[in-house]
Amino acid sequence: MATVNKCTADGESFSSKVINTVFVILLLDLLGFTLILPLLPSILDHYAQTGDVVYQSLQGVVDWFRAAVGIPMEKKYNSVLFGGLIGSLFSLLQFLSSPVTGALSDRRGRRPLLLLTTLGLLASYGVWAVSRSFSMFLLFRIIGGVCKGNVSLCTAIVADLPSLKARNRGMAMIGVAFSLGFTVGPLMGAYFALTSKTTGSVFYQTPALLALGFSAADLLFIWLMLPETFKKDVMASSSGFGASRDLLSPLSLFYFSAVTRTKDAPSKKKMKKLQVLGLVYFCYLFLFSGLEFTLSFLTHQRFHFTSMQQGKMFFFIGVIMALIQGGYARRIKPGHHIRAVTVAIILIIPAFILIGLSWNITMLYVGLALYSFAAAIVVPCLSTLVSDHGSANQKGTVMGILRSLGALARALGPVISSSVYWIAGAQTCFLLMSASFIVPLIFLNMAGKLKEE
Repeated sequence: MATVNKCTADGESFSSKVINTVFVILLLDLLGFTLILPLLPSILDHYAQTGDVVYQSLQGVVDWFRAAVGIPMEKKYNSVLFGGLIGSLFSLLQFLSSPVTGALSDRRGRRPLLLLTTLGLLASYGVWAVSRSFSMFLLFRIIGGVCKGNVSLCTAIVADLPSLKARNRGMAMIGVAFSLGFTVGPLMGAYFALTSKTTGSVFYQTPALLALGFSAADLLFIWLMLPETFKKDVMASSSGFGASRDLLSPLSLFYFSAVTRTKDAPSKKKMKKLQVLGLVYFCYLFLFSGLEFTLSFLTHQRFHFTSMQQGKMFFFIGVIMALIQGGYARRIKPGHHIRAVTVAIILIIPAFILIGLSWNITMLYVGLALYSFAAAIVVPCLSTLVSDHGSANQKGTVMGILRSLGALARALGPVISSSVYWIAGAQTCFLLMSASFIVPLIFLNMAGKLKEE
């Protein structure tokens, strides 16, 4: 009995160490990632005003398309479309790289892959820091999109933990890291952009250097502190990549085909639930990311928010998310996650209606409060549900595929929403997209009715 208790205590101690380490790794990663959020509208305006050749060439394509379809001239909306295309490029590259990264981590271990992706992010921030042209800015986004595997790898690390209680706590702490990252990062980005202007530098240079510093610290922390959670005996029995089609074909990803090609494949009923949860995740992030991406452009154009005001808006969102994550989300009991996600998605419908129709700051922030609740609940809860599927040697693949579906949604969402925003205006965009949240609710209801073996 004493030996069993000692093993249990050792397991809990190891799980706590892993969770705390993952929290710091993800927080450093997200701080660097979110510095750019309040700056993006201003960055695009900067390249438009400086007459950058590549930017002007793309502007010519947009103007040609506008004239061809008879859309009225609204130059202020062009930056929204540009922003959507850039956001989609980043996410499309994540869509291609995430399942490969996850499958590689099932073969080589989590720690080596996390070091590799963080090194890639470090290089991308270095390109951003020295960039003085739109083409260099695009290169920064391309490298970052290929290497942004930290979230799926950290989720896989938590999914490796032995007990359900530890995994639930770990997923909640991942949510808290997101909340804090989106609270502090954008505000820091806006503040240091102002500092860059006072020193005569390009306004985004100091935030870029800060992102580079966060990434370097993250790399060092992973090297010194992160233990390998993927057991060697499991690693040896892992199937690794599987068919490349299973990791790159969108249809195969929706079916989680790579998960079925092992000797420990889940049952048909469990696979069916996994596939439906994948659809919920995709549909939700498709709509959410589209509206999320246009939010900063809406406030920039309707309320004339500066980068600092954008940072304060994200700070407000992050504080509410952190409170929800720390107070409510981590206490959601097993078996109640689908109900919590349902409530959160229902609340996001009036959230985006209020934001889209807002004519004053009070109305905007009421909508943002509801928006923040959904942002704090849906993705962590769905990640917890999905992490329970697949055997020990499939966790990286499962979470990599889920992350890839989310990246595909984030690639398509900004393009669609920014196009609607560009063609029909902000109110129509927000109203149409918010009404579409009924689709993930339907799939979520299907998932709740499925019984696993």
